[in-house]
Amino acid sequence: MFEKVKAMLVENLGTNESDITLDAELVNDLGINSLELYELIELCESTFGIEIKDDDIHKFVTVGDVVNYLSEIAEDNE
Repeated sequence: MFEKVKAMLVENLGTNESDITLDAELVNDLGINSLELYELIELCESTFGIEIKDDDIHKFVTVGDVVNYLSEIAEDNE
């Protein structure tokens, strides 16, 4: 899951691949703004066929938070 999220950040948001770690903060470390965060959410939703609730978006502080959230949803959908 980490590799998929990493690829989305690099290919769609132009994030530097070497900066992306599980502990990297989306805003503070990777420089993602609120518009780009919503773009990432939309990419996740379309890629994984899920719906991310607006209330859950505030949980996405680090790359690891996104990976864990998507992993949990994927497990629930199996």
